[in-house]
Amino acid sequence: MKITIVYDNVVWDPILKADWGFACLVETGDRNLLFDTGANGSILLSNMKKLGIDPTSIDAVFISHSHWDHIGGLDDLLKRQPLTVFLPADCPAPAHAARIVPVGSPMEIFDSCYSTGSLDGIEQSLVLRQKNRTIVVAGCSHPGVGKILSAAARFGSVTALIGGLHGFDEFSLIERLDAVCPAHCTRHIHTIAQRYPRQYMAAGAGRVLQF
Repeated sequence: MKITIVYDNVVWDPILKADWGFACLVETGDRNLLFDTGANGSILLSNMKKLGIDPTSIDAVFISHSHWDHIGGLDDLLKRQPLTVFLPADCPAPAHAARIVPVGSPMEIFDSCYSTGSLDGIEQSLVLRQKNRTIVVAGCSHPGVGKILSAAARFGSVTALIGGLHGFDEFSLIERLDAVCPAHCTRHIHTIAQRYPRQYMAAGAGRVLQF
């Protein structure tokens, strides 16, 4: 499984552009899923092009929540390539989607690819299963990392956490994880890196994570 961060507040690859927001491409081997779309469509599409990601290779889009820095690039992407969009029920429906799937309860997106369901009615996270690994991708973790990990555990014991963690500071929750890649809005990235050097993986647009 391959996860490429396409949009983030900082860059890993200097040829890309940083901007406040988050998006990543999840490649399971069978399907390609774009998680969130950042804040700006032109930056999203430019970064995708530089990374060699063709919009026609994407099977669906997964939107974590309705904040501008996660859905801002969606309209431009869908104008280029109409796609199925999985989004929380309270999220505004995009105009150019091929199909819209409102998500309330936990559900399967693709084989071994699941949604936690819309937690607190505001945000869903992505859960990826691969052999003995369970990987969680979060947009901003507004419902709280503890609640997200608990919801994801129905699909398997969580081994990795990627994405925006906002003001998360309950560090004991991540002690037993194999990998943590805090991105975007995470306030305590440096603390996580210092406390958990073995698990910590730096984020940034262009970073490729292999599992």
